[in-house]
Amino acid sequence: MKMGRFLAAISLILTLPLAAAAKETKDIKFTFKNAEPVVFSHDIHLEKYNQNCKVCHNAIFNLKAKKRYTMAEMEKTKSCGACHTGIKAFSVKDEKSCVRCHKGKPRNISYKVKGATEVIFSHEAHLAKGKISCRNCHNDRVITGKERSVTMAQMEKGKTCGACHNGKMAFTVASNCGNCHKGMKPKEITFKTKGAADAVFSHQVHVGMFKCPDCHTKVFQYRAGSTKATMSQMEAGKSCGTCHNGTDAFTVKGECDKCHKGYKPGNIVFKTEGGEANFSHEFHLGMYKCADCHTKVFPYKAGALKATMADMDKGKSCGACHNGKDAFKSSDDCVKCHKM
Repeated sequence: MKMGRFLAAISLILTLPLAAAAKETKDIKFTFKNAEPVVFSHDIHLEKYNQNCKVCHNAIFNLKAKKRYTMAEMEKTKSCGACHTGIKAFSVKDEKSCVRCHKGKPRNISYKVKGATEVIFSHEAHLAKGKISCRNCHNDRVITGKERSVTMAQMEKGKTCGACHNGKMAFTVASNCGNCHKGMKPKEITFKTKGAADAVFSHQVHVGMFKCPDCHTKVFQYRAGSTKATMSQMEAGKSCGTCHNGTDAFTVKGECDKCHKGYKPGNIVFKTEGGEANFSHEFHLGMYKCADCHTKVFPYKAGALKATMADMDKGKSCGACHNGKDAFKSSDDCVKCHKM
């Protein structure tokens, strides 16, 4: 009986070092939205480095930080790239080695675009071209991990898709909207205008005469409302005034109702020390056009230009016409304007 207990104790003592040496390490899965997960094997790496955990922890991987790195960062020796440089282990930059970590086929990527139809990027279609490889896009210049989302204007300058879709290597992003935005029909845009009727821009009318790159992005950004211009700026060739200059299309200088449908400018009341002065648009439009006054005499914004009676006598403001020749002189008959 004593001998049995002795043998059991010896057996327990002999197994203790083995139990202490055992490591409970599991495979780690790094999941991706558009690809199969990458599986990291502790067993393979521990065997290579003589069961020495400290090679990676916490010299390379901080277990508390739980930070995920992009491929671009790995190529700069972060994370797995600390060892996978092509010297200690295969390089993360090696095109042929991508499949050693990334198993399966890359999936389509869907981009939700506000104000436009969804864009589907097909890995299969691009890789089928033969001359295109993973690293053509997944590098520091084109796809940089978290900074993938850029505007169309940035793409036109060579960012992301624009690195290849420049009109030379592939169709340009500056037009051909329907190639990526399937079934897209650009909508009418309504511009809210203070003091005037809304201006409605019809893509359908303009696309019948022009192409997308005629306006986007050299005149307008793709996002409605990102470019704002006053009527004065339009008259100087900005915004709609780029084409609506009286040569390429009707001028913005006077045909207000072509954009501001049903617009009837109201009376303007000027508060003065000599009593209120009333200006009637309706009365003056019976004799003149908008362009006769706007903007060479008055800005479109009421109250933006202030002038004294002395200024008017010198041909400023209302005095441009009310000079005693074209119309009664502004200083001769006060009660015609001022309710005194």
